Parts: sequence; structure tokens; C-alpha cells
Amino acid sequence: MIIAERTEKLNSIDYESFGEEMQDGRLTEPSDGKKYRLREAILYSKRLGRPLTDEEMSQFEI
Repeated sequence: MIIAERTEKLNSIDYESFGEEMQDGRLTEPSDGKKYRLREAILYSKRLGRPLTDEEMSQFEI
């Protein structure tokens, strides 16, 4: 019976209002207008095992 109550609570999430608490409704940051060789940057990040710094990302700017 406790499991049924948990499941019921999980199903009651209101997906229709997702993002309404954000100031302008965006789910990501605005683009900086720069273009990158993303495939190469992602592979490099995977080799390092961590996200790239802004300085490292600038190496992949077009």
C-alpha cells in the first residue's frame, strides 16, 4: 500500500507548467553567437574525462 501511494505521487507531476518559474521561459543560456567544431570538442572532453574550460573551448572556435 505504501508503494501505491509513492507511485501515485510520482504520477502527479505537473508537466504542463514546467519552466514557468524561469524568468523568461528559456531552458538554456542564450547563444554567444560563436560557432564551434563541436564533434572534436566533445571527443576531446571525453578523453580528458571532464567538461572543457572556456579557454580550451576557444581552440575549437570556427
